[in-house]
Amino acid sequence: MLTKEDIIQSIQTRHTGLVVNQNWGETGLFYNPEGKLAKGIYLMTFKEHDGDHDKASHLNRENTYRLNLGVSKATFIRLFGFLPARPSAGAIVDMDYDFTVLDTIMPHPVYGWMAWICVINPSPETLHTLYPLIEEGYHLAITKYKKKKL
Repeated sequence: MLTKEDIIQSIQTRHTGLVVNQNWGETGLFYNPEGKLAKGIYLMTFKEHDGDHDKASHLNRENTYRLNLGVSKATFIRLFGFLPARPSAGAIVDMDYDFTVLDTIMPHPVYGWMAWICVINPSPETLHTLYPLIEEGYHLAITKYKKKKL
């Protein structure tokens, strides 16, 4: 099984300017090459436990984590057919997915409306499939960083 540390190391080897930070009880990879922003711009997060408003993935299972990644709206729609509406607080997006399934790329159960995707405990093969999406997310983070850095 790949650990979040394995994935972080792999992504940081492929992409410069990424820093690891803890935020909202999650481990995140942020684009912040010059350290000019307090945290940086999200690339991806790793959630390892259920929270008050995010229980859909049953992350309290032993050795379970969810990789979360932001992609473009166009890519999200290409992958899943549509961009869902924002759910109410504590609810999940209205999409026909079992958000507890392991090793499957799917919409993020809470932040799918923001074009975030996720996978629980990705295998090496699934991580390989994710690399083009991570590349896209990385370039989105760079664009957002350049806008904020002023």
